[in-house]
Amino acid sequence: MKILLFGATGMVGQGVLRECLLAPDVESVLAVGRNPVPEAHLKLHNLVVKDMFDYSAVEAQLQGFDACFFCLGVSSVGMDEPAYTRITYDLTMAAATVLARLNPQMTFTYVTGAGTDSSERGARMWARVKGATENALLRLPFKAAYMFRPGMIQPLHGIRSKTPLYDAAIFVLKPVLGLGFRLWPNRVTTTEKVGRAMLAVARHGAPKALLDPADINALG
Repeated sequence: MKILLFGATGMVGQGVLRECLLAPDVESVLAVGRNPVPEAHLKLHNLVVKDMFDYSAVEAQLQGFDACFFCLGVSSVGMDEPAYTRITYDLTMAAATVLARLNPQMTFTYVTGAGTDSSERGARMWARVKGATENALLRLPFKAAYMFRPGMIQPLHGIRSKTPLYDAAIFVLKPVLGLGFRLWPNRVTTTEKVGRAMLAVARHGAPKALLDPADINALG
C-alpha cells in the first residue's frame, strides 16, 4: 500500500507512522506537513506544504495513493468557534476535497474524538465542529471513509503529545493507564492500536464508518 499521512509529528500521527513503517505491506509513506518529519526511513518521504489550505502546486505528488490517514488537529482549549472551525473543518476539507478528486479509490481515515456530535447542534463547540467535519468527509466520493473516535489515548514506544496539558495528564496518569486499558476497553486505547486499526480498515474496511475506542481496539 501507498499511504498519505497528515499530522505525522503529533502524538497520534507518530504512532500511526510507526505502525506504517513496520507493516510489510506498506510500500511507502508520504508525510504531508509544513515541516518535514525528523526521521529517516527508506519507506518515508516528506512533502512540505507551507499553505495547508492550498494544494494546487503539489497535486501531481498527491496521486496514486491507497489510503490517507489524517491525524492533524488541535486542541479547542482557548479557541473560539471561528478559529477552531478554520483549523479543524476548513483545513481538513481543503485537503480531503483535493484527495477525493485525485484518488477516488482511496480509503480516508480521520481522527476525531469520543463524544463528537453528528447532529452538529449540541452544546459543546468542539463536538459540533468535529461532527460537521465528519459529516462533510462522509459525503466525499472516496472508496471508503472512516471516522476514528478515540477516547483517552495511551502513547507507547516513547511517543509524547505536543499538547502540554495532555502530555502532563498522561504523565500523571501513566501508572494507571495500563490498568485502565484492561478495565475500560471502551474508553482507553493506545497509539499502537490506533495505527494498527487504521491499517486494518485500509486493508479490509470496517462494518461501520464511525469507530469508537472499542472498535479501534478490536481492529487494532
